[in-house]
Amino acid sequence: MSRETEAGSGAGDVWLVYDGECPLCNAYCKHARVSEAVGRLHLVDAREPGALMDEITAAGLDIDQGMVLKFENVMYYGPEAIRMLTLLSTPSGYFNRVSYWFFGGTKRARIFYPLSKAVRNLVLKLLGIRYIDNLKTAAGSPPANAR
Repeated sequence: MSRETEAGSGAGDVWLVYDGECPLCNAYCKHARVSEAVGRLHLVDAREPGALMDEITAAGLDIDQGMVLKFENVMYYGPEAIRMLTLLSTPSGYFNRVSYWFFGGTKRARIFYPLSKAVRNLVLKLLGIRYIDNLKTAAGSPPANAR
């Protein structure tokens, strides 16, 4: 697994865009794996500028409302992103089995993803971490995490 900031053209590569300041997101990404048959998993911190974040913002995807997974030039958002990541993952290991149980099906992902997002939002609030606000920043407002 590699941490990258730009989406390259590697065939079969998987790009997961997450909130690098969120402890829950970091923990999830630390354990996320994709099958070797799929390719390499690249973790992209949504708080860092880059071509993939520009592409996500141009597509009108609010990164604070859902993670993004890019695979084979298709962007998956929110519950579909976590479902696809689960399906591309290796079938072994406790983390992957639990992830598959929660997010491996479309209905389960649509139920459990909003719950996990609500927990993330609560953790960010309790820790005083601001949202990324990529869509507001693109509209000309200063970034919410500007200090």
